[in-house]
Amino acid sequence: MNLQIFTTGGTFDKLYYDALSDFQIGDPTVDDLLREARVDFSYRVDSLLKKDSLDLTDEDRALIRDQVAACEHRHILIIHGTDTMTNTAEALRGIAGKVIVFTGSMQPARMRQSDAPFNLGLAIGALQLLPDGLYIAMSGQVFEAGKVRKNRSEGRFEGQ
Repeated sequence: MNLQIFTTGGTFDKLYYDALSDFQIGDPTVDDLLREARVDFSYRVDSLLKKDSLDLTDEDRALIRDQVAACEHRHILIIHGTDTMTNTAEALRGIAGKVIVFTGSMQPARMRQSDAPFNLGLAIGALQLLPDGLYIAMSGQVFEAGKVRKNRSEGRFEGQ
């Protein structure tokens, strides 16, 4: 499998600055996580944006769509903030001939009790098994895009 990974920021790559009592988007962590997992497939990581998903614009979504559509690889993973992940997935609807899986996390990957490594593994496993289409891999499940929502009060994704 040749996997293209696009990162857009979101909680997955947030850093906590104690002196500022604030989170900021850092460099992508996915490469470190995959090295630690000792994966044995070819992948490339491209950071498209470093934004909280609540700050994404229509222009940002158009950039993501253009990059995915132009990508030579069939298997595409998009690491995205969870608040508007479903909106960006909708913006990619109609791209044919690709398996596109979105994932993210409720806690930054750099934190010890993060769901990021689990979600990343789930998304990569799903990419290898799913037919062409748009999917969201979160909360231990893989959902077809358009049939999932974030339940903020429970801190998880669930089917609609």
